Amino acid sequence: MSMQSYGGQFCEVRVDPDFGTIRVKRFVGAFDVGRVINEKTARSQFIGGITMGIGMALLEETHRDARTGRLVNCDLAEYMLPVHADIPALEAYWVGEPDPHTPMGAHGIGEIGITGVAAAVANAVFHATGKRIRDLPITPERILG
Repeated sequence: MSMQSYGGQFCEVRVDPDFGTIRVKRFVGAFDVGRVINEKTARSQFIGGITMGIGMALLEETHRDARTGRLVNCDLAEYMLPVHADIPALEAYWVGEPDPHTPMGAHGIGEIGITGVAAAVANAVFHATGKRIRDLPITPERILG
């Protein structure tokens, strides 16, 4: 028998039609991770994963030198990461139902918060613009191009 964590994630975005800039206005994630042993650290894990997922969806991209193959943006001065102003109010919920097949009734939380974020943001952008973007990050150039 396989016991796994799973969740659903939902996002609301605003897209500027002239500039193609995207702002996540609201994000909600709901997860089934079995019994939650420490609610404070579980919520922090979910919120951290969602934050990383928003960065993956909208900002983070690795650039390589075409001649050498080396990374061009290999430091935090040039690699875009989300900051406080990029992240909206995030909501994270969990079921908390103990799993009878595990010793403590818990599943792993790990990176479950990040798994569906990029897809949720891409779907919200599609619903806002009618344009399906399949490459990350979703940039203004990809919205307007």
